[in-house]
Amino acid sequence: MNNSIIDVKHLTKKFKDFVAVNDISFAVTKGEIVAFLGPNGAGKTTTIKMLTTLLVPTSGSVRLSNSDVVSHQEETRRTFGIVFQDPSLDDELTAWENLEYHGVLYGVEKNIRHGRIEELMKFVELWDRKNALVKTFSGGMKRRLEIARGLLHHPKIFFLDEPTIGLDPQTRNHMWNYVVNLNKKENITIFFTTHYIEEAEKVAQRIIVIDHGKIIATGTPKELTIKTNSKTLEEAFLKYTGHAIRDESVSSADAMRARRGMWRHH
Repeated sequence: MNNSIIDVKHLTKKFKDFVAVNDISFAVTKGEIVAFLGPNGAGKTTTIKMLTTLLVPTSGSVRLSNSDVVSHQEETRRTFGIVFQDPSLDDELTAWENLEYHGVLYGVEKNIRHGRIEELMKFVELWDRKNALVKTFSGGMKRRLEIARGLLHHPKIFFLDEPTIGLDPQTRNHMWNYVVNLNKKENITIFFTTHYIEEAEKVAQRIIVIDHGKIIATGTPKELTIKTNSKTLEEAFLKYTGHAIRDESVSSADAMRARRGMWRHH
């Protein structure tokens, strides 16, 4: 456990009487690619928000690179980059300006910053659009720019929260190629949430399955299928959760409301 770059112990998050994340524990080693797989409303985004200092846990602990995320927020923020589920770029700035702003915010020195921006924009194949306003970019281009931005300050851990929602299959595939190449090139730890089984199967070295706020399985795609005597990961997922991955058009908030009985989806 000492060599874990992400160490989560008995993590719980309650919103009044609703338990969004229920006493979960797991660890991720340096350089690992881990998928946090589960239906919408399962607790994935709530977990990643606690891991990235955006939500304070009700109880339990999270350590990133051996620093506590609650008591050492600034320190831990410098250890990770993140691509959020919803777009978070400034549409009225150019691609270069978005990265420049992020670099200044993270205290990356100018002589290092400009070289890093060029390197990353070439990596995500956006260098020729560096002076274009972000509002002219497609969804896929914005995602690629967000990947570049999240890597600017040389993080040890890269979090991605449902990063391919709304992207077409070709763009999704393209984006994951960048992420896998990044892992190989810089040995950066990747932790991503998804409800796409094929993404988890293709990209992740290990999968953590969460449903109704609890971790119900963990292992490689092959291990999960063997444990459940399944032919495919999708079949294994059905055996673990008792239902298929919910349609992506149902937002996490909607799924949460549905689970709290405020309306019925089916």
